[in-house]
Amino acid sequence: MKKILIYILFISAATSVNAGDLKLEAYISNFDYAARKAMKIDSKGLISLLKQGKAQLIDIRFKEEYAAWKVGPSVNIPLNELPERLKELNQSKIIVTACPHKDRAIIAMVYLRSKGIKAKYLTDGLLGMAENLRGDNAKAFIDSLQN
Repeated sequence: MKKILIYILFISAATSVNAGDLKLEAYISNFDYAARKAMKIDSKGLISLLKQGKAQLIDIRFKEEYAAWKVGPSVNIPLNELPERLKELNQSKIIVTACPHKDRAIIAMVYLRSKGIKAKYLTDGLLGMAENLRGDNAKAFIDSLQN
């Protein structure tokens, strides 16, 4: 009986891993020019979606980086914590992943898309977002989020 239970648990775990692999394989196999375009958003487009309440910005930098500086209404979920913190994502919105230069944001976006979550990555990174929120733009953006 014990051996049967271990076997069932092993098969279940293997099936779960294979199901995840199949989703990633399907995402990559179906990747085309439209998918390439759909996975990207720049900070101006993101600001517009945030104002409309249609996006959630996920800053995937490490906690120490986030503590040093953050941009606007973001939620910090470090890349290495993303798998266990998926419940914190508002899947009724477009999830936009961001980091300063976009490398980790792209990894996070691919991971989320392989899970069936509508996600994009910020093409100009958090540095571009900060640039677009300077001066009067920052005040107008903050005011629009409070209304």
